[in-house]
Amino acid sequence: MTYCVGIEVDEGLVFAADTRTNASLDDVRVHRKLHVFEYPGERVFVLMSAGNLATTQLAVSRLRRDAEDPEASRSLRTFRHLFEVAEYVGEVLVASQVQASEHGPNAGISTQATLILGGQIAGERPGLYMIYPLGNCIAASPETPYLQIGESKYGKPILDRIIRPETAMEDAARCALLSLDSTIRSNLSVGLPIDLALIRAGDLRISQQMRLEGDTPLYAEIHDTWSRKLENAVRTLPRFPWEPPLPAADESRPLPPLPPRRGPSRQDPGDQSAQQ
Repeated sequence: MTYCVGIEVDEGLVFAADTRTNASLDDVRVHRKLHVFEYPGERVFVLMSAGNLATTQLAVSRLRRDAEDPEASRSLRTFRHLFEVAEYVGEVLVASQVQASEHGPNAGISTQATLILGGQIAGERPGLYMIYPLGNCIAASPETPYLQIGESKYGKPILDRIIRPETAMEDAARCALLSLDSTIRSNLSVGLPIDLALIRAGDLRISQQMRLEGDTPLYAEIHDTWSRKLENAVRTLPRFPWEPPLPAADESRPLPPLPPRRGPSRQDPGDQSAQQ
């Protein structure tokens, strides 16, 4: 399974994705699901994928091939508007699904995939789109400033409570990581490491990008701090009528140990170029 989330705020775009593609008892595999197409000063795109891995790899390869061909009439580098790029990516996705379903061991199984595309073209503001297996797409909006694909239900509550267009970009990034962390905690089919990328409005490049493993200090601190603060928040909620008054805070009273955190998944050995 998969979980990817894209967030659009006034300051720019946040992307976060897990990397687990198989979660059987003795076969845990890691593949990059967050792909960067960067042309600094001109345009920048991030594509995240959920669904059939053969389809998404084929679609990404086709997009890169076209973008690197100076004679290509249609590519990520030729369109003037982001919605046109989303339509083009949808066409590539549909063609890739058809090809993946007609050849080899994929014949007769589902080759569908869903994508999140976000980025910015010079002269436009950043935008975020979800592209469905049929090739059609929808855009994020001020009322729904985030898009999810894959195993979305566990990580949705924090997004609904916190994310608004005026949310600071780094706060949106922290919410994205917590959304992934909550999903990883509740669903074995979503797993570490997490890929994170930020596009700040006007930069026309990837502003920040990082991969967080289970033992990355930043991720470990976010995970532990969130768990502690949630536990303390529950303890300070209004008391039931039959309960005694809430005792004064006692800093010396030790908190119970945190539940065990799943260990880190192994690094993708083919990830030297930071691309699948």
